[in-house]
Amino acid sequence: MRIPFIAGNWKMNLDRRSALELVEGLRRRVGERRDVEVAVFPPSVYLDEIARALMGSPIRVGGQNCCDEESGAFTGEVSATMLADVGAELVLVGHSERRHLYGEGDELIRRKVHAALDAGLDVILCVGETIEEREAGHTEQVVARQLRAGLEGISAPEMARVTVAYEPVWAIGTGHTATAAQAGEVHAYLRGLLEGLYSEPVAAATRIQYGGSVKADNAAELMAVTDVDGALVGGASLKPEAFLPIIEFSG
Repeated sequence: MRIPFIAGNWKMNLDRRSALELVEGLRRRVGERRDVEVAVFPPSVYLDEIARALMGSPIRVGGQNCCDEESGAFTGEVSATMLADVGAELVLVGHSERRHLYGEGDELIRRKVHAALDAGLDVILCVGETIEEREAGHTEQVVARQLRAGLEGISAPEMARVTVAYEPVWAIGTGHTATAAQAGEVHAYLRGLLEGLYSEPVAAATRIQYGGSVKADNAAELMAVTDVDGALVGGASLKPEAFLPIIEFSG
């Protein structure tokens, strides 16, 4: 049985004080729940303090990005080993904003997946199509390319540490959300791809999140879809009163 996984990606939001207030509110309400897994992804400058604030809590902490190199002359970059050193347990790789705003391609994303796993971090690998790709009928082609590239060289045992997130680019921060039917269709397709790449047991065990304007008023419908195993939440993860109902719909 796949335990639902709700992840809050704060992006470049919140100051130190509001970040600490947010996790304190989450910690009190999430408590020791075991029917849902919860993680937050703060800006890297707050990672250490947020990880310490959540120590002893079931809420996990992750980085929003990592460098594909372990160390060296890479000004402004943060390596996966550095994230792990300050308490991160996992990292987002291939988020659409990294792909489209910063030009990160499939090969770089593949290297980041390997770097993260080598550093002991779990990975959320993000895939998704633009509105132009969807309207051209290329959704499956795009997500298949991204998934295969991101997982190239990743073994079946390592897949126990990988979550896939389907985030249609046209639904991120736009207020538009894929319908439950649209999400279910792509999630089922991704699970079929995983079965072809690995095996039926690996595909059945791998969690596939949906990301794209997830809110309290659409979470229940999305979470009811067979192949949707949680959510990668953006703006709604910045306030406990918006994030907690999503967690509760998922458990």
